[in-house]
Amino acid sequence: MSNGLITLTTDFGTADHFVAAMKGVILTLAPRARMVDITHEITPYDVNEAGFVIAQAWSWFPKGTVHVVVVDPGVGSSRQPILVEAAGHYFVGPDNGVFSMIYAGAKHKVRVISNPKMMLSEISRTFHGRDIFAPAAGHLVRKVPPVRFGKAITDYVSSPLDQPGVVLKVDRFGNLITNLHITHYSGIKTRPFELRIGREKIHRLALTYSETEIGEVSVIVGSSGYLEIAANQENAAKKLGCGNGTPVELKLY
Repeated sequence: MSNGLITLTTDFGTADHFVAAMKGVILTLAPRARMVDITHEITPYDVNEAGFVIAQAWSWFPKGTVHVVVVDPGVGSSRQPILVEAAGHYFVGPDNGVFSMIYAGAKHKVRVISNPKMMLSEISRTFHGRDIFAPAAGHLVRKVPPVRFGKAITDYVSSPLDQPGVVLKVDRFGNLITNLHITHYSGIKTRPFELRIGREKIHRLALTYSETEIGEVSVIVGSSGYLEIAANQENAAKKLGCGNGTPVELKLY
């Protein structure tokens, strides 16, 4: 059952009314709901970045939390709105692969949100965050059982996590977070290596950001366990001219 806590992750930014409208819908349905903004600064339309961010945040919240993720370049198309149950948490958002890391890490059940009673009476073609996902979160907080939202499905969209190396996210400090996890590349700690990104070839693994010279580019294992490309006290993304989606190649010798 929901614990009354809702997290919000979107690419809406904070300059417009979009986030406030979603919160208004939720509070109208569930005045006692508590909301936490994970971020509204996901790069517009970047489903992979949103998937990475929610995957790093959700497990730190108590069971029963509802996580709303709206990064939805296919809004208004045939893509389906879904409700995911996983590890005692609920996830609400579009069926576009944004929950792929959740699927990979926890036993889960996916339902289509198809019951009109769980949505607003009028559905915009461009703002399902307000008209479908926010109401769904509000109803979950009111302890409406997931079975009432729609049927369970197995043909949901899930992106493979073993795709070639790529940058998932550039963080606030300009660090390039890749999809290469230390679990699968533990040899980088003991063997010579070369990580290629753009025109850069990196051969140094740093234990901390500060152990390198200022501006020096290195690889570091971030707090999420993914390999990051960083430049001490500088913005590695700008320095290398790389960003989300940039291919990376790692060779161990």
